[in-house]
Amino acid sequence: MTKSELIARVSTANPHLLQRDIERIVTTIFEEITDALAMGNRVELRGFGAFSVKRRASRIGRNPRTGEAVDVSEKFIPYFKTGKQLREKLNA
Repeated sequence: MTKSELIARVSTANPHLLQRDIERIVTTIFEEITDALAMGNRVELRGFGAFSVKRRASRIGRNPRTGEAVDVSEKFIPYFKTGKQLREKLNA
């Protein structure tokens, strides 16, 4: 599902709201999650899951074409762990 499909579904389920307002709400939610993760915070949506940031240490990698050693710098990656209710719904 894309962001525009999500907005369309929410607007269909809530015809009393304007689509541009729903778009602003969805965008704001995504921005708040992104900002919280950028500050190193954890975002937990009960029943859905939790977003967090994991650190990958710097390392020596290999160029797959040449086999040459390449320095790979430290990275921070987003991580999502599903909530219990979501897991149960998917496996029901």
